[in-house]
Amino acid sequence: MTAGEPTNTGGGREKAAFASVTTLFFAWGFITVTVDPLIAALKTIFSLSYAEVMLTQFAFFMAYGLVSLPAATLIARLGYAQSIVTALGIMALGCLCVPVAAKLNTFEIVLGALFIIASGITVLQVAANPLAASLGNPARSHLRLTLAQAFNSLGTALAPYLASSVMLSGGMFAASSGSLATAAQRSQSLQHISMEFMGLAGLIVLLAVFIRAVRRQFHGARFVSDSGAAANVASALRSRWALLGAAAIFLYVGAEVSIGSAMTNLLHQSDVLGVTLEQGGKLVSLYWGGAMIGRFVGSAILARFRAAVLLAGAAAVAAALCLIVSQAPGALAGWAALSIGLFNSIMFPVIFTLTLERSRASSAATSGLLCLAITGGAILPLLVGRIADLAGLRTAYLVPLVAYACVSAFGLMAATAPAREVKLPQPSH
Repeated sequence: MTAGEPTNTGGGREKAAFASVTTLFFAWGFITVTVDPLIAALKTIFSLSYAEVMLTQFAFFMAYGLVSLPAATLIARLGYAQSIVTALGIMALGCLCVPVAAKLNTFEIVLGALFIIASGITVLQVAANPLAASLGNPARSHLRLTLAQAFNSLGTALAPYLASSVMLSGGMFAASSGSLATAAQRSQSLQHISMEFMGLAGLIVLLAVFIRAVRRQFHGARFVSDSGAAANVASALRSRWALLGAAAIFLYVGAEVSIGSAMTNLLHQSDVLGVTLEQGGKLVSLYWGGAMIGRFVGSAILARFRAAVLLAGAAAVAAALCLIVSQAPGALAGWAALSIGLFNSIMFPVIFTLTLERSRASSAATSGLLCLAITGGAILPLLVGRIADLAGLRTAYLVPLVAYACVSAFGLMAATAPAREVKLPQPSH
């Protein structure tokens, strides 16, 4: 918080401020998952291999590893409101770079644009999570973050359907295009991508204007930042459970992102559902919608069952579904892939909290290492893409299968390890 800002503790203003923050959770969820139909579009338009097109996720998720620590310093210096507006400005700039890439017919510029967008989202996440927690009664911080995450999940559920309607329709994706698309059809498909991201840029700018207009609502919230954040993360490397938790987060996020990235093309295959790319892209909403539903259902189940056991079971089922995708014929493989989202739902927060309960490093250091492990979303999709090129997309599902099996083993290990008493922060993913 910058000097001279008045502090407000009024409940009405805090509720209004929290309502404003939920729009940020929705926005970054929507934009993050817009990359899924974009992958299918770019693969066709630029005639890319799976390994090449998965560089989109590499460019996107590497921002978490490179920008998270600088983001904390930025927010500590500028305060919440200005940092959020800055983050939204960065995201809008990245979105506007996509039409430039389309105009220049350059895939590499798309990668740069996605990195810029993700950098803004990273700053936004580092600011919005603690901000949502601080806007109200501390005893109800978990409830507020759960509600905010529901809006994030709503964004991830809506994005594939709406984005596919734009980016995977007409042009090269029209039913009449055939196997040999014309230059005009290719140009039209690139224009559709430009329209999608120009529209996103416009909405982000409007959101930035809104946040700036209500910025006084955030004056009572203070950002706590440790200037030695990098050193803190390094200290977590000496904790066995911090390392195990980071590995589990790395594998889970990598599996989740890989599956979502490949889903449209998987459902398009004639030996799966055989739908058009546009229809496949819209069906991806079921994958992310399952995660949204699972978070609500999982919250109730977690009140009755041990979190570690539930995590082990959910990851084991996800692994079994990946096996079905790789081996089963026809529609069964497609619906098995879409069902994985339901079992993904609880994994990230449960891995996070189980690790914090058992790590011997500080909560800040452990949390920092776990957030850096989100870069699994950059690495595993590259491996999935490489295997898809060599052995087929369904065979590539063996990669998330192994990842989920390891997460299940982590859950079983946590079930037998004593937890220490800590106050658990609730991150959002």
